[in-house]
Amino acid sequence: MIITGTTVVNVGYRSANYWVVSAGTSRLLVDLGWPGSMGTLPARLRRKDVPLSEIRCALATHYHIDHAGSAQEFKLAGVPLLVLDTQLSAIPEMKRWTKPQDRCVEIATHDNIIISSIESRAYLAQLGIAGQILSTPGRSEDSVSRLLDDGSAFTGDLTHPALVGSEDRSTVTSSWRRLRENGASHVYPGHGPIYSLAL
Repeated sequence: MIITGTTVVNVGYRSANYWVVSAGTSRLLVDLGWPGSMGTLPARLRRKDVPLSEIRCALATHYHIDHAGSAQEFKLAGVPLLVLDTQLSAIPEMKRWTKPQDRCVEIATHDNIIISSIESRAYLAQLGIAGQILSTPGRSEDSVSRLLDDGSAFTGDLTHPALVGSEDRSTVTSSWRRLRENGASHVYPGHGPIYSLAL
């Protein structure tokens, strides 16, 4: 059953935003943050009245260390990892960009919840959340965006359409077009403030 009136809070850390999308007491965490984030996350969640036990699953918008570095720590704390099938090859690649001092716990791949973009609407509906997960490559090939039916788009590091630099412009443009065509109207980025998406 879809619950109307989803809420969003930011429980981010060290310049990165981590968004908790809630439908009643059913919650989805978008982006999981730096390795070791679990040490401070419970306090940040308590300040926002979000019990860790109510987070039904977590989704990394892409597998960079500041967005997925604590994924395995979350799993060990009982929060399942939701993975879009287009992200599978990126998970083992993340360790290539970590250093020993990062103390990043390698993500196990045998116990993740793996779905396709097409399956995402039905899966999220089980959590009471109306929306979908779309593949939105740009800065990284494995980038996905969580799009609520109210127009809220959680885009991770998808480059703002006006700020394309070294990325492939056509790929970024195509991802933003996909978001707009599916109703995106305001953006919850991985870094920086929320903004409205110009039509």
